[in-house]
Amino acid sequence: MGATSRRDRLRFNREYRKESFELPSEIEAMPIFQEWLSGALTSRIASPFWDLAKPKKQQKCLDLGCGFSFLIYPWRDWEAQFYGQEISTVARDVLNARGSQLNSKLFKGVQLGGAHELTYERNLFDWVIATGFSCYYPLSYWGDVLTAVKRVLKPEGFFVFDAIAPDTEMAENWAILETYLGAEVFLESPSDWQKLIKAAGAQIVRQQTGELFQLYKVKF
Repeated sequence: MGATSRRDRLRFNREYRKESFELPSEIEAMPIFQEWLSGALTSRIASPFWDLAKPKKQQKCLDLGCGFSFLIYPWRDWEAQFYGQEISTVARDVLNARGSQLNSKLFKGVQLGGAHELTYERNLFDWVIATGFSCYYPLSYWGDVLTAVKRVLKPEGFFVFDAIAPDTEMAENWAILETYLGAEVFLESPSDWQKLIKAAGAQIVRQQTGELFQLYKVKF
């Protein structure tokens, strides 16, 4: 997964820095590109993980692929302890610079690393969250992620993550756009995800379908 991680790190570092992307004219003519360029697409496709897993006061929550999560979502209102993990050095550095300024009691820092590289102690977290990036990696990798998450979750904890719903109206065009932006998309079927979850010793507690992603809440 090294080459994939490096490719995605470069792509998302560029996006977080708001650098321009030069794409073919036929891609720039697509309505979905214009939505992406204006920033409107982000709110449409973001998965509201709090609908399935609203963090509670003093619970320990690990946000994988967190991006700018602590600056965007109402972690201070939830009063939950925030731990982050990111492959983007830009997002990691911004959160570590600003998170403690917002709330030093809740913000516990962001580590640099992939979702399968969890160095936290066993049974530490009440929740682990991973939204917006599962589609950039094959299912075999996500088997490793599920194993890593199981180790750091408390026995009564939950893992909430999303996976692309390939039959949604925008899935194919979004996958094309992402490929040109530098991140290959794997359009895995929901049935294959369900098989993977079961093989990892987890069960689906709740599901929720959005415009692009399917949210899963699972328990080991």
